[in-house]
Amino acid sequence: MTHPRQWADALQAAGMVSSSPATPSPPPFPLPPPWAMAGLAALVAQDPRLAPIEPAAGPLPWRSRAPGFAGLLRAICGQQISNQAAAAIWRRLCAVPGALDPAGLLALDDATLCGVAGLSRPKAAHARSLAAACLDGRLDFTALAALPDAEAVRRMTLVKGLGPWTAEIHLLFAEQRPDIFPVGDLALAASAAHLLGLPARPKPAELGAIALGWAPWRSLAARLLWHHWRFVTGRPAVEDG
Repeated sequence: MTHPRQWADALQAAGMVSSSPATPSPPPFPLPPPWAMAGLAALVAQDPRLAPIEPAAGPLPWRSRAPGFAGLLRAICGQQISNQAAAAIWRRLCAVPGALDPAGLLALDDATLCGVAGLSRPKAAHARSLAAACLDGRLDFTALAALPDAEAVRRMTLVKGLGPWTAEIHLLFAEQRPDIFPVGDLALAASAAHLLGLPARPKPAELGAIALGWAPWRSLAARLLWHHWRFVTGRPAVEDG
């Protein structure tokens, strides 16, 4: 378990609190829950190459998403675009009445989903496919939560428009599973190459082989790598949406 003093030191190093002896203010974002803090301590002991990330980039923000339909719809918004663009689309979609309900979304036309919310036509089709699967019982989120990781990914990818990356992102952020690693994520590949001094971005199979060394905390390793990449590229530590 990370000691509170370590968090205070990390906050000071990140310039988020002063060096005065006064009690530091809490960071302006959620920190990892206790199970994840314990997992992070175990992970950096397991692979010390990950240890410098938080001292440099600051405490790891704990990003989470709503479980169920809304969380998976949010993952669809993020397919193959930047986090900032996805967050902007998600904010617009959330403002559309009924969009976060499967039946409500199916009632929306392209003028609303694409013109107002900003979804591409393929993503609008993916969103409708997800909504239909939720309504006809092909995708049951209660049952999904009880499945092993690989089977949960397989079950979600039976729905048109939901690939492995989308399924894994949902399990990592919405279900907060501890051992998910989206090997097809370009930012993870870039971050791993930078942090580990690799000559090029690893391909998905190579990245998956590297990540095996981070089990059973691969989700936490992914979160650290994203945090590292945001820091080295100058992106915000926490993005809205």
